[in-house]
Amino acid sequence: MMDEAQEDLLEHEDISLTPLSPPYNIPPLRSTRLHIQRSNVCSRAYFVVVMVFFHVYILNVIALLLYVHYNNGPGDLVSGDGASPAPVINTDRRLPQPAPSGRELHVEEYSQSFSLHRMEGIRVGHVQHVSVVPDRTHEMKTLSLKPLLFEIPGFLSEEECRVVIQLAQLKGLMDSQAATPSQDQTELNQPLLSLSTEEVFHLLDLNQDGFLQKQEIVSHSRSRDGTWLSPDNLRQILTGLEASPTGILTLGEFRRVYDVSQRPRQQRSGSLHSHFKQRNRHTWLFQGLGSHRVLQTLRKRVIALTRLPSALLELSEPLQVSRYEHGDFTNAHYDSSSSQSETTCAHTRLAGNTSALTEVSCRYLTVLFYLSSVEKGGESTFPVADNRTYDEKALVQDGVDLTDTQQACGKGNLRLTPTAGTALLWYNHLSDGRGWMGELDEYSLHGDCPVKRGVKWVANSWVNVDPYHQQQARYQRLVAQRHQAKSGTDEHYQSLSHSDLHLDL
Repeated sequence: MMDEAQEDLLEHEDISLTPLSPPYNIPPLRSTRLHIQRSNVCSRAYFVVVMVFFHVYILNVIALLLYVHYNNGPGDLVSGDGASPAPVINTDRRLPQPAPSGRELHVEEYSQSFSLHRMEGIRVGHVQHVSVVPDRTHEMKTLSLKPLLFEIPGFLSEEECRVVIQLAQLKGLMDSQAATPSQDQTELNQPLLSLSTEEVFHLLDLNQDGFLQKQEIVSHSRSRDGTWLSPDNLRQILTGLEASPTGILTLGEFRRVYDVSQRPRQQRSGSLHSHFKQRNRHTWLFQGLGSHRVLQTLRKRVIALTRLPSALLELSEPLQVSRYEHGDFTNAHYDSSSSQSETTCAHTRLAGNTSALTEVSCRYLTVLFYLSSVEKGGESTFPVADNRTYDEKALVQDGVDLTDTQQACGKGNLRLTPTAGTALLWYNHLSDGRGWMGELDEYSLHGDCPVKRGVKWVANSWVNVDPYHQQQARYQRLVAQRHQAKSGTDEHYQSLSHSDLHLDL
């Protein structure tokens, strides 16, 4: 058997090694097997390389999607028109102009999450082009990064400025409540009513039982007729009540607490800020449907400039127009307020915290329009703009308070001369890092220098946003529901939250 196997093997080798005549000449069997093995190895290696690159590509795509998701905040912006937001500003491109919509607000539009667009300043002096009117672009210059402040010359035409001034005059101007007199006048910043401590006590004592309870003070803080008591006074009174062992205040106890609350804040807490003072005349102009076309045009431009949903501006304060005559001024102040547990935003009080002590202004950004030029004085000042750090003690230099524009206007870091038609835009709040409104930007402190010659006309357009985005969304749903229940098919929309501040022109 062994011999036969060896003979067969030899015969097989003879056959495999003996060349055949064409066309039956084939390569040796051993060479063919080696060629097949090399081909398989190359195919497998190529497959492994392709799969590795494919998985790396998939991981990169997933990482990019997660990055975009977490950097867009609570969710994609949904405007009142139902459109998605425009991309972040490209400094080499023009801003797209969103198409205005006049259709009715719907409840389901407010069930979406919000994120607030925020423009990039790049650097001080940087100029980018924006398109807020058809067939025309405006230059927008970065004036400071702290706060984020922009200047847009020629935002309004001369004719538009004239119309807004005339509408304000037709509406009628009122004196500012926080007014201070000139040196030759009697003090005007005293309470509108001269009330004794006993009279204040009896006014706060709603049930007239001779005692003050917490609910009585809180109820009064939410009323709109208490112009003779400031939120600071009420907070001090509430603090005294909570410190009382009985949880109530008698007339004698109230007298001690009230006397403390009436002292100037500088003496009470050692704060360096002076009382907020201003002297000017102002009025409010409604900008919704049915208002003058110029006022509606201004709102559309602000929507295009800020790239915020139209619903936010429709639910914000009306346009405030102010007139500054010779000697008129405004001390440095903040347009918005810090969020605190005992406060609620005035514009969302419909859905606000009912136990909040006071209502405060919550303004995401300010757009200021210069309606006239000023011959001398009247500059807008930002005392601490672009400071390396913010320190309240630094607001006093050589014994002069920088917030006092009457005395220290020339010492501010940034001063802007009013020029008719120019607009300023600045953010009153920082970003919270999730696409929503964060803490108050302390560098947004600003005021108006006294007018020395001429008349200064300005208009303020504020965008009201609640720092708690869920409450903002809830408020807008409630407004939409009330509007639908009240008007049905009526297409006219008015801001319910500010109906007490103005009358429609």
